[in-house]
Order: sequence, then structure tokens, then C-alpha cells
Amino acid sequence: MHTEVKEKPRYALVASVQLPDVSDVEFEASLTELAELAKTLGFQVVETFVQKRSSFDRTAYLGVGKREEIGQYVQRAGNGDEQDEMPPARASSAVEIDVLLVDHEISPSQARNLELAVGCEVMDRTMVILEIFHRNARSRAARAQVEIARLGYMAPRLREAAKLAGPQGRQRSGTGGRGAGESHTELDRRKVRDRIAELQCEIVAMEQERKTQRARRLERQGLGGVSLVGYTNAGKSTLMRALTGSEVLVANKLFATLDTTVRALYPESVPRVLVSDTVGFIKNLPHGLVASFKSTLEEALDAALLLHVIDASDPGFERQLEVTDTVLREIGADDVPRLRVFNKIDHVGDEAEQAAWTAELQQRYPGCVVMSARRPEEVASLHARIVAFFRQDLMEDELLLPWSEQQLRGEIYRHCQVLEERTEEDGSWFRVRGEPDKLRSLRAQIYPGSQGREKEYWEV
Repeated sequence: MHTEVKEKPRYALVASVQLPDVSDVEFEASLTELAELAKTLGFQVVETFVQKRSSFDRTAYLGVGKREEIGQYVQRAGNGDEQDEMPPARASSAVEIDVLLVDHEISPSQARNLELAVGCEVMDRTMVILEIFHRNARSRAARAQVEIARLGYMAPRLREAAKLAGPQGRQRSGTGGRGAGESHTELDRRKVRDRIAELQCEIVAMEQERKTQRARRLERQGLGGVSLVGYTNAGKSTLMRALTGSEVLVANKLFATLDTTVRALYPESVPRVLVSDTVGFIKNLPHGLVASFKSTLEEALDAALLLHVIDASDPGFERQLEVTDTVLREIGADDVPRLRVFNKIDHVGDEAEQAAWTAELQQRYPGCVVMSARRPEEVASLHARIVAFFRQDLMEDELLLPWSEQQLRGEIYRHCQVLEERTEEDGSWFRVRGEPDKLRSLRAQIYPGSQGREKEYWEV
């Protein structure tokens, strides 16, 4: 008889300081986002503690009173004294609060002092995101990038960890009275630096390999293509699946996708278009991750068109726009042509409300697309917009393919849109539309050594 083993539930508290320059709406949105991050990590948030201050407490982020309040809550929860405030699943017995999640990045000493004050582990926002990235990275490159970011985050925190560990964290490794040697902390920090250097060398090699593979792929399969960018959980993976007909991971959680996925636009078009899904952006994405994930986001840099996917049903979508624009600027992709796609319109009320909101969005953001990735007719309309973008610079030409060169027929259909074809005495005649460079290449193959007609055409 098979017995299912249920994973032990883990419980978290959330704490945040609201500074004077942060609005209530922005503050609440950030707390909601942290709760979603916690859910992605497998935590259930049972209580949130907030404090308004002019600045963070330099010693432990939160003020003394709030630290005491959280510490008492943690202790009472462990004793079973918080039953009225607990979820039903927890109300029958005492449970342990596993972690306090802080909605800012805090210093190592602040984290250590806060942990001592509240009596449970403390994870700041950056650490939460790093842990999610660590769990979800699949490719060798993504894992290496995440490890660099984690090591960079942990290096300055080793000293505080040694303080919590007691005297052995400060022991020296010198032997035989020959000098003081190095403390365990110093040894660990040196190992971290060596490991980061090693990983950076690996990433450089992998980046070169990826660039070579990407160049071959683009040369073989057609025009560069489209990158989906936008806020995490805006529906990028669902849209990716709808546009390419591929089975890619779709999950209602933050950072479900870390590794770049590349698929061909389907139904296939001429020129052929490749679509890539990139890691989602988020408010206060750690700078270490922006840097380390630049290679993941390089698909956005190489793209001819960015589809900026926005959740049309999110009241805070303007903040999403700002975050995405900021990150794209940081990686140097802000000058790539961009099409705003407001997704999830089907999540906005009834049909009348959806129509009204669509009209308002189109007025505020001229040229944008408002749609649902779950409605085939709207996906088809977006598909047509994408194809039209890539056809805007195409040129028409006429080609006569001699019977002796029929092996090039597949090349014509692969790289050009065939508008008309007929059989003539000397071979097959085509009227085609394609990229200028590709048409030049085809002419050079069809008419080797003959520049007359080719020159006459290109001077028109």
C-alpha cells in the first residue's frame, strides 16, 4: 500500500518599514509581491508587521518595540498561544515560525541583530529572490550565474555568521607558532573569491559558445526574432506557448521561468521569426542578479523586436512598466523597438468593463495591443502584427530558377515569401519578397559569375 508523504508546512512572518517617501499603494504592492515570493519558496505567510519610520534602524532594521512584538509573537506561536490568528490548519497545535521575511535588503549586522531579537531565521528580500533563482535554474549557464550572485551576496555576511557561531568562527589556522595564520572566516572569504573567479571564467567560455550557436541558428533559421520581456507572472510563458504552439512551463508563481526558451513563431512565416522568453523582472531586482543574468537577457539585446508583456488586470501595472523600463535600460536594451502587449484582459470584469478598459489603454498607449493569450483570435492578430513588423523592410524581386539549379528551390521557399510561381521554358519563374541581403545571396547562387542583371536590379 502506497502512503503519500506530505511535506511539512513552513510558516513565515513578513516585516517591513514604510519610509515617508513611499506611498501606501506602493507599500502594499511591495508587501503583496513579497508574499507571492514567499509562496514560490513554499512558505505560508501567517502575519505581517509594518512600521512607519523616517529611516531604517541602523542596528536591526526595525525599531526596538517592533522587534519585541515580533519576538513575543514567535514565542507565543511556538507555545500555541496565537490560535485565533492562525490559519485553521494550524489552530490545533503549537507550531514553529520558520522565518521572518524582510521587505528590503538589509546589512549583515542588521540581519544578525534582528535574528537574535525575534528568535527565528531572517531572510531579506534579496536572499528570498536568490533562493528562488537557485531552486529554479536549470541550464549550466543559469546555475553558474545564480551561484555567482549568491556568493557575492554571502561574502560580506560570513563575518556575521562567524559571530553567531561563537569562538570557533574566529579561530586561526596558523601551525607551529609560525604566524597567526588565517581565521576560518578569512579562509572562507578567500574560497568565495576563488570560486567566483572560476565561475566567471566558465561563463565567459559559455557566452562565447552561446554567441556562436545563436549566430549559426539565426543564419540557418532566418531573421533574429522577438523577445518576450516584462514583469514576472505577467503571462509571458502562456503567450509564448500561444505564439509558438510549444509546450513551455506555465505556472502561476513568480519566476517560473529562468532559462531562456527559444521557439519558432507558429504558424511559420517568411521571414522565419524566432521567439524567446526571458526571465521576468521584479521590483528591486538585486543588482547582482541584473549583472549575472545579463547573458540570460541577451536574447532581448539581440532581438529585432521586444514584446513588452504587461498584466492588464493588475492595478499596479504602471509600476510594472517602470520596473521593466528600468531593467531594460540597465542592460542596454532600451533602444530596441518595442510593442506593448497588455495581456490578461479576460481577467478584467465582464465584457463591457473589458471593452472600456481596452479603449482606455489604447488611448493612453497608442499602438499597444490589448489581448488575452487564451483567446486564439487575439493571438492570431498579434501574430499578424509581428509578421508585418518583419516584412516592413522586405523587397520584391523576380527570379528565374534554371532547371539545372532546382536544388535551390527549397532555399527560395525557406527564405522568401513566394508571391507567384509559374513554369517557363528555361525553368521556374518566381516573384518573391525577402530581405535584401538574402535576395542578393540567392541571386549570387542562381546566377554565378553574372553580375549584369543583378546590378541592374539593385540600382533601380
